[in-house]
Amino acid sequence: MKNVFALAVAGVCLIFAAETRPVADILPVVPAGVEALSLSGESLISPATDAATIEKFEAAKEDYDRDSMAAENIIWFGRRTAYLGNYRSAIEIFTEGIEKHPRDARMYRHRGHRYISIREFDRAIADFEAATGLIERQENRIEPDGLPNSQNIPLTTTHGNIWYHLGLAYYLKQDWENALRAFQNGYNLGGNDDNLVSTGHWIYMIYRRMGMPAEAAAALEDISPDMNIVENRSYHELCLLYKGEILIDEMMSANGDDPANAAVAYGLANWFYYNGDVAASAAMLANILAGSSWSSFGFIAAEADRVSR
Repeated sequence: MKNVFALAVAGVCLIFAAETRPVADILPVVPAGVEALSLSGESLISPATDAATIEKFEAAKEDYDRDSMAAENIIWFGRRTAYLGNYRSAIEIFTEGIEKHPRDARMYRHRGHRYISIREFDRAIADFEAATGLIERQENRIEPDGLPNSQNIPLTTTHGNIWYHLGLAYYLKQDWENALRAFQNGYNLGGNDDNLVSTGHWIYMIYRRMGMPAEAAAALEDISPDMNIVENRSYHELCLLYKGEILIDEMMSANGDDPANAAVAYGLANWFYYNGDVAASAAMLANILAGSSWSSFGFIAAEADRVSR
């Protein structure tokens, strides 16, 4: 498996080794073999991935090789590259996409996402803000899933993802006002319960961090136990916890060693923090950061909180 993964990585790297694009203009300098540096300066290295993910990457690369101008081919080549954990190469691919399709908001949306992965929040914000301007007066469309849920039902839209990730990038910089603006603009753009709980969760946390508990509670008025949740069960349960409809003891098995658990653990860390148990919050953050899912949003948010306290 390691040899297969190494070949996939080499395939992406060779594409860009032959080009003269100034990488320093779009990527921070990191040690060789490192994808990113954590907010506290630790080297972050992507683990080997599975054969199915590599196979999908190779198919996307074949499509790109056949027609490297097609926007869809660029997007899927970049997305599949990112799913290998090659975030820096994915950023280069989406940069190429921006050069070829400068008015396609999707290129900025996906590059911004991967800038978040490597902790380049200002660059992410610049991309998402550019994307919000490009989508004005454009039709909102369902965004195909790269990692489908159990029902294989895409639940998010291009516009919704742009606003959501912009809100997240501002949140990670603890710019609460702009984070709130972005999440509110994207609230329920997907038109389903999964979007309500995912966005509602972040809006609640922002209001609590701003010291506005009444507004935080009001943000959860649309959340109920009987919602039709396909994939965001973690966010749904957290919202119910915030409303007092789930007990904290029911959720304390969460750990930080996969993306879903990191999201739950981060929500719990915040819950303790709001309610004055700083030691428990710090312990939850440490638990997340002892895990391996360093590109998950819960992990990155835990990093941001740890370095700011």
